[in-house]
Amino acid sequence: MSNLFAIFLQSLCIKLGTVTGLNLAEMYRAHMPLWLNYTLYGIAEAAIIATDIAEVIGTAIALNLLSNGRIPLVAGCALSIVDVLFILLFYQSSGRNMKALRAFEFFVILLVLGVVVCFCFQLSLIQHTDVGEVFHGFLPSRALVQGRGLYQACGILGATVMPHSLYLGSGIVQARLQEFDLDEKKRQRHETNSRRPHDHHPAQDPSTSSDEFDTTSSSSSKYRPSLPAIKACMSYSITELALSLFTFALFVNSAILIVAGASLSNNPTAATADLFSIYHLLSGSLAPAAGTIFALALLLSGTSAGIVCTIAGQMVSEGQLNLRFTPWVRRLMTRSISITPSIIIAGAVGAKGLSAALEGTQVALSVILPFVSAPLIYFTCRDRYMTVGVVGSAGGSRQGGGAGSMGHGSGGGGARGGDGDASVVRMRNHWVTATLAVLIWVVIVIMNVALLVLLGLGVQ
Repeated sequence: MSNLFAIFLQSLCIKLGTVTGLNLAEMYRAHMPLWLNYTLYGIAEAAIIATDIAEVIGTAIALNLLSNGRIPLVAGCALSIVDVLFILLFYQSSGRNMKALRAFEFFVILLVLGVVVCFCFQLSLIQHTDVGEVFHGFLPSRALVQGRGLYQACGILGATVMPHSLYLGSGIVQARLQEFDLDEKKRQRHETNSRRPHDHHPAQDPSTSSDEFDTTSSSSSKYRPSLPAIKACMSYSITELALSLFTFALFVNSAILIVAGASLSNNPTAATADLFSIYHLLSGSLAPAAGTIFALALLLSGTSAGIVCTIAGQMVSEGQLNLRFTPWVRRLMTRSISITPSIIIAGAVGAKGLSAALEGTQVALSVILPFVSAPLIYFTCRDRYMTVGVVGSAGGSRQGGGAGSMGHGSGGGGARGGDGDASVVRMRNHWVTATLAVLIWVVIVIMNVALLVLLGLGVQ
């Protein structure tokens, strides 16, 4: 269910970013009251820090396990800051350069593939597992509300959907749109020049200048995707998202649960198992290498998630406050904040405290999720924001219309209307999509409210 929620919400993010040319943070600054924008900024930063604390803890535990305890947990927390170097290696400050985006995607893919290989190896060690029971485990059951079931379910939801990833999902699509529009402009200019064989000075279309696609200029002059780019890129991006989440993400999440269920279900200590005890249980019940592979997967996933967290944080600060940092500075700031409580917990409470804090951060992400997803659903359901102005009848158009300080809305196919030679293409959510979005949001809210009530009563 968490994977389905993630696919649906990320699809809305792609739709928003594609048809408006703005990421979610920029939409907040353009269309929200100042006080609400600042409030949502604080919530977004809280989600980013909660995620980063989880990555610090996961990295520290992984280093401790891989070194057989030679690297203490406190030192492991401090060493987690080294991943700032990975940011320096490949990511540029512009954030919308296609080459930088490809490098970002490739590096994260390598890390994810490493995690997949680790769990493939662990799955190969499992024997005598009933396939029917495995598939039955994908269905919701009353175990969800028994014991710590709801607490763990909310943790899985927060760790799968991750509020900060909604900002990232709405922000990385612009590079593909830019590339499409630049290629289209070059093609049109080439056709124009080919019709002028005697012209020794080919005309240059001013619309292809770098200024048009400058992402470091003021928000009012940011790149705005053309209608052909929107139509060409949105379906492709959503399909790409669905395939990646239905393959890699679903496989890794399922493999974690299958390995844990198959190897720990008959162990009396499994109910209270943390990452340390899971490592030892895997080593004892499957194979000595299984524990090592588990720790390696933990390290790789922490590194990849940390990089994603950095890029999302950069989008949040630039989009909502117009504060611009180079990615490694942003990473250093976030990681410095995250390391402090992690080191304190590791030094004062030890392994048990870190494990509890790790699970708590995932639950915190689940609690934050409704606050981030509600504006996303609102924006994509309104014509005011999801409308593109189509100038002229020839189809070579630029968008206009919309509302807000950034001065444009968007769309990509849908109802048309307008006056004279200007029409608009509306692309708000269909009523079925809007209804489903609201239902998903309500389910998430109910889960979190129930969890908070049960925590207050001391039940969970």
